[in-house]
Amino acid sequence: MSAPPVPSLIDGLHAIAPGYDALLCDVWGVVHNGRVAFDGVAACLERFRAERGPVFLLTNAPRPAAVLPPQLARIGISEACYDGIVTSGDATHFELSRRAPGVVFHLGPDRDLGLFDGLEVRQTSSVEEADFVLCSGLRDDVRETPADYQDELAAMQALGQTMVCANPDIQVVRGSDLIYCAGALAEAYRAIGGEVAYCGKPHGPIYDLAMRRIEAVRPGIDRDRVLAVGDGPKTDVRGANRQGIDCLFILGGIHARDMAGKSPSEHRAALTKLFETERVHAAAVLPSLIW
Repeated sequence: MSAPPVPSLIDGLHAIAPGYDALLCDVWGVVHNGRVAFDGVAACLERFRAERGPVFLLTNAPRPAAVLPPQLARIGISEACYDGIVTSGDATHFELSRRAPGVVFHLGPDRDLGLFDGLEVRQTSSVEEADFVLCSGLRDDVRETPADYQDELAAMQALGQTMVCANPDIQVVRGSDLIYCAGALAEAYRAIGGEVAYCGKPHGPIYDLAMRRIEAVRPGIDRDRVLAVGDGPKTDVRGANRQGIDCLFILGGIHARDMAGKSPSEHRAALTKLFETERVHAAAVLPSLIW
């Protein structure tokens, strides 16, 4: 079977919006860069909502959705831009509830401790005492890399611990920097034989949750009328492909550096290689999410 053709580069969401009745939009790398919202995104999301249908933000943020609206509002993404938010944190909370009651070793920053709210789980500082490990990220994603966790991951694997990964992203853009996420540690853990349970994109549970949320707002929308928007081939695009949902790929996110300064023909060659390597395909490509 031949590889799918490289999608066409469009000049705005308006070019394909009439084919869709709902939007599942990635956040980090599409809506903002971790510090500021991208130009035109808020207006684009509001217009899709007004002219086409519901917009749900679908993010691998390892936190409950309820904490995100104030953070988004501070950078200019108001609740007028979306109908709801579905996070990897929501899917993780459900997975933790399935494992409760239990004892968990948390690998990640303290800002993610809200994942345990309302659950019968006890945290331990000793991985030997734990029933499983929850990984929500690097403890210090500014200074650390997965290499700093080599010995710790080896110890977990020797104990046969299952790692619940609260954010399958490998890297995201923060300002002008690339930072590692929980998915990078999960990938390193799998590489040494560790067992990982993933809770976010590209895995099915988060999409099932998102489709239920869409159905609650606008009943009867089929998956072939839903458009996913994302900048991550391994997460956003692969997840959409697996779910039978079209995907709009955003060049200006995690792969912005790879595409910078390239001519249209060079863009096409780079995209061909990227999609063939990852074995994914997109419906269209857009430099940034504008109408």
